[in-house]
Amino acid sequence: MLITPGKILAQINSPADLRKRDRSELLQICQELRQYIIDNVSVYGGHFGASLGVTELSVALHYVFNTPDDQVIWDVGHQAYGHKILTGRRDNFHTNRLYKGISGFPKRKESEYDAFGVGHSSTSISAALGMAVASRYKGENLRQHIAVIGDGSMTAGMAFEAMNHAGDIPNNMIIILNDNCMAIDPNVGALKEYLTDITTSHTYNKVKDEVWTLLGKMSKFGKSAQDIVSKIENGLKATLLKQSNLFESLNLRYFGPIDGHDVEYLVTVLNDLKNIPGPKILHCITTKGKGYALAEKDQTLWHSPGKFDKITGEIKKKVFDTPQPPKYQDVFGNTLVELAEKNPKIMGVTPAMPSGSSMNIMMKAMPDRAFDVGIAEQHAVTFSAGMATQGLTVFCNIYSTFMQRAYDQVIHDVCIQELPVVFCLDRAGYAGADGPTHHGAYDMAFMRCIPNMIVSAPMNEQELRNLMYTASLDEFKELKKSFTIRYPRGEGVMPNWRTPLEKIEIGKGRKIKDGEDVAILTIGHIGNYAVKATENLSEEGLNPAHYDMRFVKPLDEEMLHEIFRNFDKIVTVEDGCLQGGFGSAIAEFMLDHGYSAQVKRLGIPDAIVEHGEQIELHRESGFDVEGIAKAVRKMIGVEKKAFKDGNKSNPLILN
Repeated sequence: MLITPGKILAQINSPADLRKRDRSELLQICQELRQYIIDNVSVYGGHFGASLGVTELSVALHYVFNTPDDQVIWDVGHQAYGHKILTGRRDNFHTNRLYKGISGFPKRKESEYDAFGVGHSSTSISAALGMAVASRYKGENLRQHIAVIGDGSMTAGMAFEAMNHAGDIPNNMIIILNDNCMAIDPNVGALKEYLTDITTSHTYNKVKDEVWTLLGKMSKFGKSAQDIVSKIENGLKATLLKQSNLFESLNLRYFGPIDGHDVEYLVTVLNDLKNIPGPKILHCITTKGKGYALAEKDQTLWHSPGKFDKITGEIKKKVFDTPQPPKYQDVFGNTLVELAEKNPKIMGVTPAMPSGSSMNIMMKAMPDRAFDVGIAEQHAVTFSAGMATQGLTVFCNIYSTFMQRAYDQVIHDVCIQELPVVFCLDRAGYAGADGPTHHGAYDMAFMRCIPNMIVSAPMNEQELRNLMYTASLDEFKELKKSFTIRYPRGEGVMPNWRTPLEKIEIGKGRKIKDGEDVAILTIGHIGNYAVKATENLSEEGLNPAHYDMRFVKPLDEEMLHEIFRNFDKIVTVEDGCLQGGFGSAIAEFMLDHGYSAQVKRLGIPDAIVEHGEQIELHRESGFDVEGIAKAVRKMIGVEKKAFKDGNKSNPLILN
């Protein structure tokens, strides 16, 4: 189903086409662009509220600036749908986030208008500053560099580091602060309160009404922006330093706040800012989900709602005749509360992902014991370490991909100090439509090489609960080690998942199935594919064994000795990178102990794997059900025989 754009939008195939339109048409273009986003996302899914909130800003930026020569850098990229549609990808927009389709984020390889690839937050100011300095060095002094950053992304230390540097070196960068009081969840912290004070301040309203009105009349009076600003410089400083010392003290000229949904006024202001020298910050007030009432009302739900009826607002969900497994994140959230009710030492920490990680369940039940620290993964880890020094049991929940940003803190602030922090890494393995910036490909490899670190992965919901229970016990603290538990995005396999909590012996795997000829060794949820593969292979007359290792570090050496004594053909399966991961650990064990076997490692290849549904990416990488079976057949040297496929909507669900 192809979506038909509005009359004017249908004629805009590039920003050059947009700049040919009369200024009086901009409001209509914004309306058509917003409707086109609504029409597409309702049918095909994707991020939603963020792009609606910057529709006017997207139009104004490409109308005022000579993109792609002038470079616009979006932060995170959730809000870049309008930008993509205006920059030649309108007719392909229906493939957004679909397998082999366009990316859901700005991507340099995809378009010359995507000046910088962005999947993680708070990078835009650093990137834009680097570009601005490079342009100045090359003598491209008229080239503009604009960083668009949300107030949620501004909470990250990297943004402050970049602003501190920007105010200290020559550049003409423009920072646009898109202030909507939201990340995915409502923003937290003192910066939120500070920006709210600016927004509601009578002093700032006076600045907006008087100073910006004056700036808006520049062209009428025929005066340059430099002349105007020099005349009101003292007034600006006297007015702003009292209220905006955060930005002004960093030598960033602060302007605003202004209405981020007034497209004509945005055009006026941006035209004026082009001619003001030095680094500048423009504070725009917007509403996430603007133009779709339900998205404005419940901004967290409508950040990425999936497919929905655009008329009624009903979010479309699959209907099943039987109970379905829960999401792993919900098992985590509910189990954490269950454990915390029995253990007053348990605390929870997450960096700006309470709903995505289901830490919000504990935040609601025990608000004094669960913390959203903002988009600040480094702080989340060291904050957890600080609590651990005082004898508390801290469950620090971070998406696998975001844990990469706090690796130094894991090593120095946790493991070197022998602190028993529990890291629960959500979205491990392929993250699906969010693509390579969000895939949790590397955590097993980079965690297992750190001393004083235990690395585990549950095969199902029961195992997740038991690993969390094990990590919460005082006897674990005595080991003076940190504990990593990784699990994937999406559903598990057990509809009846509320099982009794049992301690798991650290470093102990389990045999799933006896067999002969080939041993399949798996780690984590992906082991359920091996269960199905062995069932299919048994119908062909083959009988491989299957072991769920549970732990990458420490390995179950007793079990591995048994395996290598009885099998000379081994298949390892993981939903992590092959370099340095689970399969590498097994191969290292084999070499260290003098065994000789044929080992085939299945997992994420040494390549950037693009976006798509998880099963599509598993199949592409060769470790789906058939990929595992194929590896076994190849080792034994037999061809595939006909057998019942048995693939249902979810063939992995356990009864």
